Amino acid sequence: MTQNYPDTRLLIANEWRDAADGRSDDVFNPATGAVIGKVAHASKQDLDLALQAAQQGFEVWRATSVVERQKIMRKAAALLRERAEDIARLMTLEQGKPLAESRVEAQACANMLEWFADEGRRVYGRIVPGANPASHQMVLKQPIGPVAAFTPWNFPLNQVTRKIGPALATGCSFLCKAPEETPASPAAFLQCFVDAGVPAGVVGLVYGDPAEISDYLIASPITRLVTFTGSTAVGKQLAAKAGAHMKKVVMELGGHAPVLVLEDADVEVAVKSVAAAKYRNAGQVCIAPTRYLVHASVADAFREAYVAHSRQIKVGDGLADGTQMGPLANPRRVAAMQQIVEDAKTHGGEIAVGGERLSDKGNFFAPTLVVNPALDSKLFNEEPFGPIAGLRTFTDLDEAIAEANRLSYGLAAYAFTRSFKNVQTLAEQVQAGMLWINQPATPSGELPFGGVKDSGLGTEGGHEALEEHLISKAVAVTGI
Repeated sequence: MTQNYPDTRLLIANEWRDAADGRSDDVFNPATGAVIGKVAHASKQDLDLALQAAQQGFEVWRATSVVERQKIMRKAAALLRERAEDIARLMTLEQGKPLAESRVEAQACANMLEWFADEGRRVYGRIVPGANPASHQMVLKQPIGPVAAFTPWNFPLNQVTRKIGPALATGCSFLCKAPEETPASPAAFLQCFVDAGVPAGVVGLVYGDPAEISDYLIASPITRLVTFTGSTAVGKQLAAKAGAHMKKVVMELGGHAPVLVLEDADVEVAVKSVAAAKYRNAGQVCIAPTRYLVHASVADAFREAYVAHSRQIKVGDGLADGTQMGPLANPRRVAAMQQIVEDAKTHGGEIAVGGERLSDKGNFFAPTLVVNPALDSKLFNEEPFGPIAGLRTFTDLDEAIAEANRLSYGLAAYAFTRSFKNVQTLAEQVQAGMLWINQPATPSGELPFGGVKDSGLGTEGGHEALEEHLISKAVAVTGI
């Protein structure tokens, strides 16, 4: 098992290269603040080479049989599973999450990649009967073309997997701009595809200036689909740029997940599920629960159990034994947490637990619950993207659902109830792309993963994710 952190280069046409002009950026360990490596900083010359390779790779990959594509993707998944321990360690060094979480992420990505590989064999066209019996009408499903993907630092493998899986399964080539904060684990992941035998240019990886790279890749006539995971603000900018060039987009954007705990809920299950989801990856999760809307009759029990759970969380270096929550990704996230807490205090919120930075060394912040912050507080309006949640009570379900739907976000939501009638009401009325009832989130390859309203366009899971990467071509033939 490697203890070292490698410098990361660019992957172009199955070759790892330094940037053409030799530029590189530092990579930091968020648990210590120390520089642990370098990542190559792509120039436009590098991007041109990467785009040309993606076009050439697409021509080869689209002509490769779906059975051969499946075999290569499955082999890459097997290699990822074999290398999961080393890749997980790289992820924890550069991202901070506990090693146990990194291991789970790597293994889950191998499973997800296999699912997409198999689902690629179930991309079907259809025969369409028409008014003219002499005409033979078909609908063909064909790959849309080279995909430009932009992935975030919070799940360095998962977010690449959700994009590369449907792209390769449908016959598209894949050029990824992965995060400069966490470059080594995505690089090790894509090496699995190279070693599995994917043709040159089918996968590519670049790093550098995010704005410069996104502008260049989106504007290129080679790119046919743009897929992005990140903030709503940046997503809207990229979608607008893609629209100007008539490029299809898949946008998985911000969230501010409500949690509805009804009067008939199992409070123990609710607290266990919500707390686990909140503190996973130090709350740096787009589907993390944040706004707890708890029925007044069970609010005291919920608060007491949640505070007790939060106090037991062991926060520390992700490589240390027993760590349950690691650091935030960078100092900016710590400052953001401090601002949210201070704003909540000025808006009537009571800090039930946490609310403070834990150390001057590293980016650690305490698991935090704020009780009764005002509805106009930052906490109840802006995605915190950290280990902070707010709790307010309700007595009327309709009012709770109205609050759950109040914001422009609509990614994930959670609810706890023993009533099937309530389940039906919540399923119909809560405005979210994903609703988890009586459980934490369990996203998987076979389920759609995406939001509504300002939380995104399209989906990154299920067969629907493959459809995003396909064009439907109508073919009508007569006279033969």
